[in-house]
Amino acid sequence: MLFSESTWKKIACFAGGVLFGTAGLKILGSKDARGIYTKTLAAGLRAKDCVMTTSMKVQERAEDILAEAQEINAKRAEEELAKENEGFEEETANETEPTVE
Repeated sequence: MLFSESTWKKIACFAGGVLFGTAGLKILGSKDARGIYTKTLAAGLRAKDCVMTTSMKVQERAEDILAEAQEINAKRAEEELAKENEGFEEETANETEPTVE
């Protein structure tokens, strides 16, 4: 015997793979397949545009929310500073007034 049974199986698998690969390339290279690829890619690009538009809207809204939150915190800090200044002014006014005993 020239080749063993397992060697023939390996050769048959290799030949089948080459045949299947060649046929696959012919099928994948056909005009019909190209049309399917083109339509699939076009749909993917439309989906990408939709996702990008939605992402930009979400980012804009998040920036608006961040700006409003920063304004609220700035206003609150000003109010707290004003309260502290009022308390400090009252303390210094009390210290300068002579006490009557």
